[in-house]
Amino acid sequence: MEVQIPNEAYLRSIDVHTILPQQEPFVMIGVLTHFEMSTSTTETTIAASNIFVDDGLFSAYGMMENIAQTCAARVGYYNKYVLHKDVQTGFIGAIRDYRILSLPPVGSTIATRVDILEEVFGMTLARAEVTYQQHDETVVAATADIKLAVREEPQEIQKS
Repeated sequence: MEVQIPNEAYLRSIDVHTILPQQEPFVMIGVLTHFEMSTSTTETTIAASNIFVDDGLFSAYGMMENIAQTCAARVGYYNKYVLHKDVQTGFIGAIRDYRILSLPPVGSTIATRVDILEEVFGMTLARAEVTYQQHDETVVAATADIKLAVREEPQEIQKS
């Protein structure tokens, strides 16, 4: 199935709460800014009230959840707006090569890009990068490879 790539203004108009299984205070993305089957990006402005902010900085745990939710937003958008299905719950299966290079300060807007490397049997392998702007420079905050599984709808067991 060929999927039309939506424009950024349309994506920004979507309430992320409608495409994520997570709800407040555990939502770690602000807006979906790009969607393709192979690449998705989100933006999030780090608030002082964020549960993953410590001493004015967005923590490594928060960035990992942000990466996972960027993956979830991709699946949620596809399910809701392409397949017209409900949002599915996903689980982190593995994290490899998670590198923290900088912790974004409160008030910064992080951009998270997820590139899909492979999808097979309900498992997705993706490479992610979190960046933010500081003093007119793009700072890479974190990179990781992440494996996610999406829970399929339960199927009825046939009795014989």
